[in-house]
Amino acid sequence: MTTGRPIRVLVIDDSALVRKILTEILGQAPGIEVVGSAQDPFIARERIKELDPDVLTLDVEMPRMDGLTFLRNLMRLRPMPVVMVSSLTEQGAEVTLQALELGAVDFVQKPSLDLVHGLQDYADELVAKVRMAAGVKRRVPTPRPRAQAPDRAVTPPAPIRHYRTTDRILAIGASTGGTEAIREVLERLPPDTPGVVIVQHIPPRFSTAFAERMNRQTDLVVKEAADGDRVMPGHAYIAPGDRHLTIARDGARYVCRLNNGAPVNRHRPSVDVLFRSVAQAAGTNACAAILTGMGADGAEGMKELRALGVYTVAQDEASSVVWGMPGEAVKRGAALEVLPLTEIAGALLRAAARGTTRL
Repeated sequence: MTTGRPIRVLVIDDSALVRKILTEILGQAPGIEVVGSAQDPFIARERIKELDPDVLTLDVEMPRMDGLTFLRNLMRLRPMPVVMVSSLTEQGAEVTLQALELGAVDFVQKPSLDLVHGLQDYADELVAKVRMAAGVKRRVPTPRPRAQAPDRAVTPPAPIRHYRTTDRILAIGASTGGTEAIREVLERLPPDTPGVVIVQHIPPRFSTAFAERMNRQTDLVVKEAADGDRVMPGHAYIAPGDRHLTIARDGARYVCRLNNGAPVNRHRPSVDVLFRSVAQAAGTNACAAILTGMGADGAEGMKELRALGVYTVAQDEASSVVWGMPGEAVKRGAALEVLPLTEIAGALLRAAARGTTRL
């Protein structure tokens, strides 16, 4: 995008009413210009050539050509920042996660057409994500190194001893770009990995679909955390959308606790909330990573972990979709190391195996 000119946005949605709402919201935002709209991918393809937009908003479910096929072709032929507009349905959540895997930067939920009072919050989120997307480096997702699910069935993971406790905990926080970054980390962890607890900024329903997707794609047992879940080796627990996830001691075990406390750093779940609970419950038995994301959530909680001597690592700027959260952690001295995404899983495992996290 050329510095100094407005962010040029093309709105793609089959609903005339949604196109009108999105156009009005974005058109009123300083520094953003809606250069056009399209009701299906075929028209969108011509408008992209004609109008040269900086950012697309793309409906998940489209006529004549589905949104995923269009996005796959777009990222192959003309990579550019895309913000998906997703429905709240279970199918909409799954398709959105596939879109993020294909290279979409982020997503917003479909506006509630019958709830005018909620429109302003939606507008603020949409504008913020379009601004953020405009600054993201244009890149095509790298091919996934691991086999797909059918191949995994040939070599099943080693059985997990469900009665064991976990004496170490790996804590991970992420936001924008985090669904794919978390996948990258989890795919590199073996079945005997210490228990993993995760906060990804994500809405309800989407967190369920995300956990199920990670369970299919990795060698860990991945689930959406439930209150009272015991943290077990070889398992990963993802915070439900709109619930804070914390870790507490229960004798020799760690357990997941959920609560509806006030948002922290405007987020629920919050990475800071998770990291602070890990500091209190696990102390130097923990290792922590903060991955790509917009904002500063997690930086202070990671700083508290680091003050205890816990091994902490931040994703580097080059491999981050947005270097907000990890960058803030580095700025505040909370990260012991700064590494590319592909090296973070190995670093966490080495730190957990050392028996001490103070270097």
